[in-house]
Amino acid sequence: MSESGPIEWMIGPATLADAPAILALQRLAYRSEAELYDDWTLPPLTQTLAALQAEFASGIVLKAEYGSELVGSVRALRVQGEGRIGRLIVHPERQRQGIGSALLRAIESACGTERLVLFTGSRSEGNLRLYQRHGYVRSHTAVLSPAVELVYLQKQLD
Repeated sequence: MSESGPIEWMIGPATLADAPAILALQRLAYRSEAELYDDWTLPPLTQTLAALQAEFASGIVLKAEYGSELVGSVRALRVQGEGRIGRLIVHPERQRQGIGSALLRAIESACGTERLVLFTGSRSEGNLRLYQRHGYVRSHTAVLSPAVELVYLQKQLD
């Protein structure tokens, strides 16, 4: 707590200048997933900076900051009236503080679509609980690799 009060986290649009920090946080956040699946070739771990920067041109990228520290991010694309949410990340030391939920609500709003879809690994129980708590329901599964099965979830907004 500072003299002016507690430091709060803030969510807002990310810029291209944030891309290197987002990529570094993404790699840190996905380490636990790589360990869970014993697969260090997961796409979030192998994504290049250029590929991430390209996402800024075609989608929505939000960031969460705690003071001046980047603590989370999420991305989405609008495709045929559907919001496709991806790469919701929170710094491991900042998890379970409401940042992931706040990022999810912010990206849902930013998508401006009635239908939202996302996916996570079938063994990622914390992620599945988070999404289901926010009204997402399982729609189908797909195999990413011999080690990873993805669970797709969707949400219809009123």
